Amino acid sequence: MTPIGTDIGTSDPQVALRRDANRRLLDALGTRRQEALLGGHEKARKLHKSRGQMLPRERVEALLDAGSPFFEIGQLAGADMYDGVPPGATMITGVGKVSGRWCMLLVNDATVKGGTMFGMTTKRHTRAQLFAWQHRLPCITMVQSGGGFLPDLANIFPDEGQAGSIMYNQVKMSAEGIAQIALVHGPSTAGGAYIPALCDEVVIIRNQGAMFLGSPQLVFAATGEVIDIEPLGGAEMHSRLSGVTDHLAEDDAHALEITRRIVEHLGEPPRLRWTRAAVEAPRRDPGELVGLAGAGEVDGADCREILARLVDGSRFQEFKQLHGETLVCGFARIEGFEVGIVAGNGELTAQAGAKGAHFIELCGQRDIPLVFLIDSPGFAASDHAGQQTVGKHGAKLLNAAANADVPKFSIITGRAHGAAYHALCGRAFKPNALLMWPGARASAAAGAPEEEAGALNWARQLWCDAIVEPEQTRAALAQLLDVAGRCPAVPTAYGAFRM
Repeated sequence: MTPIGTDIGTSDPQVALRRDANRRLLDALGTRRQEALLGGHEKARKLHKSRGQMLPRERVEALLDAGSPFFEIGQLAGADMYDGVPPGATMITGVGKVSGRWCMLLVNDATVKGGTMFGMTTKRHTRAQLFAWQHRLPCITMVQSGGGFLPDLANIFPDEGQAGSIMYNQVKMSAEGIAQIALVHGPSTAGGAYIPALCDEVVIIRNQGAMFLGSPQLVFAATGEVIDIEPLGGAEMHSRLSGVTDHLAEDDAHALEITRRIVEHLGEPPRLRWTRAAVEAPRRDPGELVGLAGAGEVDGADCREILARLVDGSRFQEFKQLHGETLVCGFARIEGFEVGIVAGNGELTAQAGAKGAHFIELCGQRDIPLVFLIDSPGFAASDHAGQQTVGKHGAKLLNAAANADVPKFSIITGRAHGAAYHALCGRAFKPNALLMWPGARASAAAGAPEEEAGALNWARQLWCDAIVEPEQTRAALAQLLDVAGRCPAVPTAYGAFRM
């Protein structure tokens, strides 16, 4: 393949405009990420450490293999939604390697409101579980939770996608042989007790971990009986008497060591089903993407400029280059993984819809994963010249995007409005992951307020899995492709295409 040509210079006024706008957004994003990484306020963190416990993110770091990337899902979930709750919704979820195997980590943060669950906590937890289920990842749940936050029960208890779904997902994954492992780090009440009880193997920490449906305080309030934590639901009781736990650890570090050994004995790790070529850096600097990505009302550059800084060797084998020019399709590699690229490059026409459906069908036949770069203001109006069939051909693109049973990854790089957002594999079309660049905007129609359409709002609502910096996109996609490539291939079957 011939490297993509580029005719844009870093001195271009639009480049400077985008770069400045995106850097401001990145600075703001960095501030919110630091809040999420910090967890609870200083007093809560000191109290946690005074008990001899690792902080939740210290536990994550200690469990993961040295040097393993950690792709965090929902880091900004719930930002600004609850008083005194930093971004993250009282937990940490993400994918990293443990004993050489990709695993999903689901970690309560007891430094924030005692690790209690809000509506967004359950949404984040279930989203991480569904990712794990789709990719057949062992789930390692680090439990230290006060259960549901009672004033928010309407968003925690009754519906699908809430606390009940957490338990349902656990047992269904276990039934499919997807390992469920829990570490009980501290007192865990109500739903916080059921989660480890439904796991395949449970580690509990002496004099720290405890599980009970009602705490000693609740027992006293209900019955007048005074009872200590240990006989009610402590580590010794569950290890010796109830049998709910399988391994008794002395402290956090010991529990994490036991967990790594459990993962070592989960059987043969799944192998990558694709041949990964040698990694080759793009010929154009990915650091230049910050000046090419759309930022709010400032449109992004031609998608080929973005591809030149995203794909290996800047090589791109374009498909139907002269047809349906507002949708760019073709084959490339990202850190050695072969992918099919479907990139919005303006208002989608009837020709673009038919072309995209054809290309996606080819990728489905060949078991080539798809990367959608979403930047489109919508479909062209049907009264434009030659557009009378836009509905028919747009429907083909929707059909193909929904039914292609290969791994699909969607990145909103600029605008994502109306039906074009769905046709380019938006959240409802179930991509393996949906990412956004900091300056991206997505809404039912162009012109929505920035606070509604902007990436931060999408991240806080968990409408996307993560906001990624443009220059970090290659690394994020490489990790996601490696995870997805260890699942069995699934044949693609399409619905009826209208001719």
